[in-house]
Amino acid sequence: MEKSYLVVSIEEQDFGCEGRPDGTEAMVDVVLQKADGTKIRIEEKDKRLYELDINEGDSVFLQDGRIYKCDNPGIC
Repeated sequence: MEKSYLVVSIEEQDFGCEGRPDGTEAMVDVVLQKADGTKIRIEEKDKRLYELDINEGDSVFLQDGRIYKCDNPGIC
């Protein structure tokens, strides 16, 4: 059984008035909350979240430092 987290927020990274440097992939900060209320923050590619259809309010799990959506939160 994987330890699941709730996606509390997905925040675009702020590069100020200069914007994101050319040639870099868009990254976001994802705030996750454990069942006990503890929050952690991870960095993930924005494109990957879209590909996996991960949104705020979803249940997810981490494996080898990567985020994955829980297809069945009851067993995740």
